[in-house]
Amino acid sequence: MATLYRKYRPQKFQETVGQNPIKVTLENQVQTDNFAHAYLFCGPRAVGKTTLARVLAKAINCLNRKEGESEPCNECESCQEINQGRSLDILEIDAASHTGVDNVRENIIATSRVAPSNRKYKVFIIDEVHMLSISAFNALLKVLEEPPTNVVFILCTTEVHKMPATIISRCQRFDFRPISVKDISEKLEYIVNQEGIKVDKSVLEAVARHADGHMRDAESLLGQIVAVSGQEITQKEADLVIPRNDIQEILNLIECLVNKDASSGIALVNKLVDNGIDLKAFVNDLVEILRKIMISKVNPGLSERIGLELGENLEMKLNQLSEQLDLSRLTQMLEKFLSVRNALKTSFIIQLPVELALVELSQENKGGSNSVPPNPQARPDSSVAPQAQVRQESPAPKEQPEQGASPAASSAQAVDKQEVCSRWHEVLARVKKYNHSLSFILKVCQVREVDGNTISLAFKHKFHKDRLSEQRIRDLVEQALGEVFGKKLAVESIVDENAEINKTSTPENASEQTEEGQNREQKSGNNNGGEDENFIDNILKTFGGKVIK
Repeated sequence: MATLYRKYRPQKFQETVGQNPIKVTLENQVQTDNFAHAYLFCGPRAVGKTTLARVLAKAINCLNRKEGESEPCNECESCQEINQGRSLDILEIDAASHTGVDNVRENIIATSRVAPSNRKYKVFIIDEVHMLSISAFNALLKVLEEPPTNVVFILCTTEVHKMPATIISRCQRFDFRPISVKDISEKLEYIVNQEGIKVDKSVLEAVARHADGHMRDAESLLGQIVAVSGQEITQKEADLVIPRNDIQEILNLIECLVNKDASSGIALVNKLVDNGIDLKAFVNDLVEILRKIMISKVNPGLSERIGLELGENLEMKLNQLSEQLDLSRLTQMLEKFLSVRNALKTSFIIQLPVELALVELSQENKGGSNSVPPNPQARPDSSVAPQAQVRQESPAPKEQPEQGASPAASSAQAVDKQEVCSRWHEVLARVKKYNHSLSFILKVCQVREVDGNTISLAFKHKFHKDRLSEQRIRDLVEQALGEVFGKKLAVESIVDENAEINKTSTPENASEQTEEGQNREQKSGNNNGGEDENFIDNILKTFGGKVIK
């Protein structure tokens, strides 16, 4: 019985998982019969290098392929010979076992001078080509410089840095990338459907995550699970085969930090230690997850490109936790666990540094998960009146029109899109006082249009739109809009993947501008301040310190 990774090995370009830019380039070359005489496929193991080499060799020799087509038919005599590994014109050479110059002369140079036996092209697929000796590379270089007619070389390697630059310069180079968790999960789902196996999608995502971008590893692991479980796979049976993954436990620990539940967090850590989990590796993974949340807060687009892939189910859980954390809280947690990593090396009680971090992070800002930690550099100004300080600390100030304008006049003025965009940072600052995480959702939106008293906001992601559709959240945003513009405004939300985010209206800029505005208001309310106080404030900002007397 054939193993899954051999049984479902791609036989066409469209069946190959991932590597879309490489597939498109090769297909275009086959369609126009304008392919190179030498290719270099480099990248990590089990990502499709040899597979695509075979598909390319089959496509250029296919007897039924018509002009303008790129896919091999897999039915003609040539395709069948290649599929069965008995074609005389497709030579696969393992350079790891043929490293010497004599092998290159006999197996490659001498054979390449002989015309194809019964096909159009003779194709040499040299696997692990970096294992060749220097003399063998020099011998191969000559035939690559002046290749015989109707001969194509495909060199495959996992360590391209070990190859001479002279060889690389004679080839068209293609760099293969690790396959994404999503693509691997889709291929595994296709396999289980073809095999008639019932399995939960979370199991397939766990297999894909453990494969770490290698398709063959994922298919091999799935085969082991099928051998244990049969035609119906449960999570319990899959856990017998899948190496332990602590991503779910990491999310549970982050949830304890969000809820400031040090007791549950300490119990979780001690349970992991009792089960033999390496706390150093666990903290490393925890830092990586927190980094992903931080990147998604700064720019959701960056998270998709450089963040850790977790799969659909865990991503949903991560998004829920992300909404309850702000950037200042995240950076605080990251800095704490980075120091924990170092402390674990010398701790005589291995879990103690983690327990201390949980207690400290749970005690700080005990007032609420969305409260903003105090800024140690922000010293209270002795010139600020007590009434002004109370007004700043009030969690929900009443609607107040701008100074110098009556409420009637403010409500009579129409609000246009340009005004909303120009004052959006004020809206973010107001929202941030009531719900810190909500300001980050409004940061990644676009003011689409203003129709009367209704403001339409466009989001790239549906879960952002759903969040704003909640009645409590929408009321809070409309309250902030009323405080800024002095009139009752309504909001509606839509989803548009092509929405352009206004990067100038960030919560950080908004908070800075609001703090400066509050300082100006406070100083204007004191008659004895003036230019001297501005001068002193500038000195304090530049050199630090505080006013003693």
